[in-house]
Amino acid sequence: MLRRVVGSSMSPRLQPGQLVVASGWFKSIRPGQVYIFRQGGKEKIKRVERVRKYTVFFIGDNLKYSSDSRHFGWVEKGAVLAKVVWPLIHNR
Repeated sequence: MLRRVVGSSMSPRLQPGQLVVASGWFKSIRPGQVYIFRQGGKEKIKRVERVRKYTVFFIGDNLKYSSDSRHFGWVEKGAVLAKVVWPLIHNR
């Protein structure tokens, strides 16, 4: 899956307008990794902060400009669509 970054919530690692490649094939959802998920009818690209048994807490790298789980809460694992695999984004 190919997606374009919208907004600056993931700056400086991902810049507005930058293309990312994501894979729907991943074994588990891990803290520190970046995923694409569906929330509120939109696709979002954020980093996993925490994982509980059934839900995931996502945050943006640029907290000042990010609408993330601090605002909309935990996200069901079933809403996670893909893991960003390129560009390679390492843990903060």
